Amino acid sequence: MSSPAGTRARRTRPSAVPGPVRTVARWAVRHGLPAAYLSRAVGRGDLVARLMRDPALRAEPYALYEQLRARGPWVPSALGPVTTSHAAASALLRSDRFGVGFDWSAAPRPVRWALAVGDDPTATGVAEPPSMLVVDPPDHTRYRRLVGRAFTPRATAAAEPLVRRTAEELLDRLEGPAARGETVDLVAAYAAPLPVLVIADLLGVPGDRQEDFLRWGAAAAATLDPGLPFRRFLTADRAMRALHAFLAEHFARLRSDPGDDLVSQLVTAADGGALTDRELHATVMLLLGAGFETTVNLLGNAVVLLDAHRDQRDALLADPSGWPNAVEEVLRHDSPVQITGRMVRTDTTVAGTELGAGTRVVVLLGAANRDPEVFADPGRFDVARADVREHLAFSAGIHYCVGAGLARLEGAVALRALTERFPRLRVAGRPVRRELQTLRGFEHLPVTLR
Repeated sequence: MSSPAGTRARRTRPSAVPGPVRTVARWAVRHGLPAAYLSRAVGRGDLVARLMRDPALRAEPYALYEQLRARGPWVPSALGPVTTSHAAASALLRSDRFGVGFDWSAAPRPVRWALAVGDDPTATGVAEPPSMLVVDPPDHTRYRRLVGRAFTPRATAAAEPLVRRTAEELLDRLEGPAARGETVDLVAAYAAPLPVLVIADLLGVPGDRQEDFLRWGAAAAATLDPGLPFRRFLTADRAMRALHAFLAEHFARLRSDPGDDLVSQLVTAADGGALTDRELHATVMLLLGAGFETTVNLLGNAVVLLDAHRDQRDALLADPSGWPNAVEEVLRHDSPVQITGRMVRTDTTVAGTELGAGTRVVVLLGAANRDPEVFADPGRFDVARADVREHLAFSAGIHYCVGAGLARLEGAVALRALTERFPRLRVAGRPVRRELQTLRGFEHLPVTLR
């Protein structure tokens, strides 16, 4: 996906195309065709295609990662060369020879037509231009400069009282179910609402829209994976349209009555720093979604890991200074973001392999974070691991997660508060993984609190 291709598509969009046709075109080019392509690759024995299409492998990918690692730093696949190597991943993520934009100009004419017809500003997702996820400099540089001020170390530290207060209020609500011995879905009751309420406050959006944001965020997250079934795509499409409609109303309110939050600054920016309406929608939508998706998955993964390693949880209870490092180990051991991709912009060589311009490469972040060349005994969960910050869970280079500091803060504060309030918390029943490959976390996490 690239902004030049997106611009070209908008100029050539056929007029008066019925809405249902546009929706089908959007699904076909972004999900239907990739699903068919990956399914054919599975039939040819492509392990990476299997990873993207097999629910069992998505749920437990680590054995397959080791199969790929055994084949070397780069493995050919239907998606392009794939790496499990930490060294290769780190090098390419930091290199200006790679970008995130995709030039569709050489695609077959039916694909370009579907892109043009399906381009719809009222339904654009977080993985479509002009989202920061999929644009390169200079646009990416401009967007990043505008939003980065809200996520500086100083700004993140200033958010700590808000995170603590939100955690305590949510835990107060759990006292009743805890006293009654009820099983609680920790995702719905704690892991999801905490980061939603925090990012809503930081971005100046009403906290009473929490359930809406959760639904919209889940829809946005689903669109990161290729190959969504049409019915699920329709659910996501409706949610994305609702989010765009809410944002339009929210921007209008802030233009007439701005606050001191980041969104108010963006909508009232002078011409030199102003975003177009479409850029504004894409940027704020990404901040809302990315502002809680990583933390939701981080918290759920951490609770399950610590339940399976009770001695390490007890050590953290005895010495809470270890929580920041424990968060890093969760990020490394069971990374909330498992996969990312890049385009080779100019011919280059990485880890001894020549990569030609225009080649699509895939980075398995979850595998790179278990590379034995970097991490001793990488499959072992160890909250005291000394070199844990070498992980790539937040990517690296110019696309390093802008909200990484906030996610780390939320993880450490929320996990400590939860564990100290309910030291006997146990996973009860079988947690349910989300049916996603790009993002790794739990849909439902049943626990008993006392």
